[in-house]
Amino acid sequence: MDQQLLNRIHLLFEYRYGQNPQQEFLFTPTKTYTFEEINNLVNQIEIELKEHHINPGDRILIVAENCPEHIALLLACSRVGAWSCGVNARMSKGEIANYLQMSDPKLIYFTTAVSPAAQKHAQNYTTTTSILKALELCQSTTPALPAELALIDKVAAIIFTSGTTGASKGVLVGHAGLTHFGRVSAESRDLGPSDKSYAYLPMTHIFGLGTVLMASLYAGASLILRTQFDPSEAFEALATGGLTTLQGPSAMYTRLLDYWENLHGTIKKPLFPNLRYVYMGASALDYSIKLRVEKFFGLPLNHGYGLSEYAGAVSVTKNHVWRKDTSSGYLVEGGEVIIVDLDGKELPHGERGELWIRGIGLMPGYFRDPQATQLVMRPDGWLATGDIAYFDQEGALFVVGRLKEMIIRSGFNVYPAEVEAILNSFPGISQSAVVGKKEKDGNETIIGFIQLNADFEFNEIALKDYLKDHLAPYKLPSTIITLEKFPLTFSGKILKRELIESLN
Repeated sequence: MDQQLLNRIHLLFEYRYGQNPQQEFLFTPTKTYTFEEINNLVNQIEIELKEHHINPGDRILIVAENCPEHIALLLACSRVGAWSCGVNARMSKGEIANYLQMSDPKLIYFTTAVSPAAQKHAQNYTTTTSILKALELCQSTTPALPAELALIDKVAAIIFTSGTTGASKGVLVGHAGLTHFGRVSAESRDLGPSDKSYAYLPMTHIFGLGTVLMASLYAGASLILRTQFDPSEAFEALATGGLTTLQGPSAMYTRLLDYWENLHGTIKKPLFPNLRYVYMGASALDYSIKLRVEKFFGLPLNHGYGLSEYAGAVSVTKNHVWRKDTSSGYLVEGGEVIIVDLDGKELPHGERGELWIRGIGLMPGYFRDPQATQLVMRPDGWLATGDIAYFDQEGALFVVGRLKEMIIRSGFNVYPAEVEAILNSFPGISQSAVVGKKEKDGNETIIGFIQLNADFEFNEIALKDYLKDHLAPYKLPSTIITLEKFPLTFSGKILKRELIESLN
């Protein structure tokens, strides 16, 4: 496959369609779709977009949950040069309105046939039935402004950041980055036409769009497509659906394992006869969760580092290698990474600093937000990620925290991920989050939030004694708050912004 010729996301699909039109591509709960059947959907949507005078650079807002029609929309937008702007349908009315304003679209689509949430949102607009009966669409009430001319042919989509610690932004994601990401993701997993990947991750997010959809298109693999995550259904896909690769955030694995152990305990093992690869992304890798997942599946848990602003991963662990740490792996082709101090001076391996990246997947900026773009871009094309990281002597990347989340306690720097790792290693805690609360003197109090396993009898005194044995005094949380469940983004990240707001 000539990567340079397949430089737009729809061309990856058309290549696979041309290779084998009758190959099964999408497995939904009600129907299996071949490449030819998806191509027919794309053709119909392409006609509809042209009838609505959609031009290159026009934005199409898609209020969606995963379905074949959503994938067809993404590919049809690419064909006509429009920029798809995916929004998870389970977001609130206010969030949808905000993304509508941010993206300034010509058309809005709703995946109403598979999503009650999308149906509810569609009721707030004057919609008509799409040429594909599974969709509703409406014309924007205000004339959309043209896109910046220099970006029209480069951008494939706008991905909205999750806003876990601040306001969301619209990342301009390029065709080149997505198609390249598809290749490196497929190659890192040894993905091929015989593989089936579990595709519940929202394709409105870079994880679902890049790691799942683009990688599968590049490899000619198929997808077990689901609108959302259901542990029972996931185990059925593992046992009887031929599932070979499983990707998701920490929260997905925690739910999956908790569900099984609550039903069967830790003795009975589930069936996953075809599974050969498991990957955790979207957040930092916790060692205790890593060990739990590896023991459960009998496979090494792979991990990588990526973000929306780079259209995918810049590092990934090596397949089939059992690591005894939480490394994000090694740099992949096409990306560059340096670790710098506060003055932007590159640091040697082993020293912690801010992680800067550049390369083929780098965004040209945030959509119509030059101020936010300027805050993260650095000279010579570097993006300042805001993540704190270091390289070990072998060149493996370790991400240890966020600059914004770093807590200053008694003059010492406290990285929440370090405290969270110790909390998660305590028996009965399924996941945790640590934040800082400002005090009047400028110091910060460390607050720990925890979620417990079902039916676990929690002993706070025992936990505090455990923390004292494993953490320096300045790193100890002053307060432990138990939650029934964490506020999460739809990609599985903990919304620390909401946790901090709950303290006020």
